[in-house]
Amino acid sequence: MTETRVSPLRNFADFVRAERTRLTEQWMNAVFGDTDLVEADKLTYQQLADHLPEILDGLCVALDVEDLERVETTIERNAKKHGEVRWRQGYRIEELVRELDLFHQVLAGALEEFAALDSTFTRRHESRARHLIAETFSMVTLTSIKQVVSERDRKIDEYTGRLERANHELVLKQRLVGDLYESRMQITRSVVHDLRNFLNAFSIALQLIARVPAKADTALTLANRQATDMKQLVEQMVEYSVVLGDGAPLTLEQVDPRELFEELVTSSRPSIEAKGLTLRAVFDPALTAVTSNRLKLKQIAVNLLSNATKYTKSGQIELNFAMAGAEHWSMCVADTGVGIAPSDADRVFDEFERAAGEDIPGTGLGLAIVKELCRVLNGHIDFVSREGVGTRFEIRFPLELAQPQ
Repeated sequence: MTETRVSPLRNFADFVRAERTRLTEQWMNAVFGDTDLVEADKLTYQQLADHLPEILDGLCVALDVEDLERVETTIERNAKKHGEVRWRQGYRIEELVRELDLFHQVLAGALEEFAALDSTFTRRHESRARHLIAETFSMVTLTSIKQVVSERDRKIDEYTGRLERANHELVLKQRLVGDLYESRMQITRSVVHDLRNFLNAFSIALQLIARVPAKADTALTLANRQATDMKQLVEQMVEYSVVLGDGAPLTLEQVDPRELFEELVTSSRPSIEAKGLTLRAVFDPALTAVTSNRLKLKQIAVNLLSNATKYTKSGQIELNFAMAGAEHWSMCVADTGVGIAPSDADRVFDEFERAAGEDIPGTGLGLAIVKELCRVLNGHIDFVSREGVGTRFEIRFPLELAQPQ
């Protein structure tokens, strides 16, 4: 019977397996005694030894078959895990390399120890084993470093993405603050301008009464008109501040659109007809009920009707409630007024923007109020206008407004 001869390198692999605990402890003592390995001092025994047993097993298999390529995939997989673990544990790359180098030195010492014990282990066998150990640790070190770099790059990309998003949000907030500052300055300038006009007119009225008592009635009429204009300015500013500052949850309710429509027609007709205009009121009978906020819908309509009346000298004002598809309804206010110039179309909803000159009184807040209320009620505004022909505002609202989250 022929006896199967065991390879000397396999004998060395069995020696490493048998002495694995001792060799691991020898390596750990070297690690803990190395002053350059700062992070290792913070780890427990188990944390420090993670994945090295698997790497050692892979090396032993390579020694068994005297071929690294046959276990290369397994060793690379364990090396990646080792690099990932050390990255999470806070190792620097130089610490990772130093730690693996110490393990390499321990195995080199084990190789010399085994060679001294086994007379069949020739210099050629020792050279072959030393070469396999060096190749294995070269692969483990390179793969671990690549994994650490990959983890670091991934983290950098993550932080970069967060930084870019934070920077984008900061730019938007800075722009918002700038817009808000300019808006507040515009409010201040507009209010100061109107107050100055009011005081000038009042002063003129008082001087007229003092100089020409016979024209006291004319002077009082002028003063009263200015007081009325200022009252309207204050009321609209109060209304706008309430709309902007309303942080209360939106109250939703079942609204009868026919009832709201009739109320608007009744309340707006006197002022419209007082200017010699005609009110054309059209209601779609298919529109039976909506879920929204009745007061805010009324505010939108009142502001649109007031604007239309103010900027129309002749012709008619139209109010129209109608279905607009299966899930929406529309509120439409049209006039035959002065119209809006194309150059002004982009800013008609801005605060204190007005489509007419000083001869038509107004604060320029009506459409700003409409815009904010439409945002709250999820309404979409469309308007068309031609100078000297008129303007048509149409707002589409959902039939069932959902409660905002």
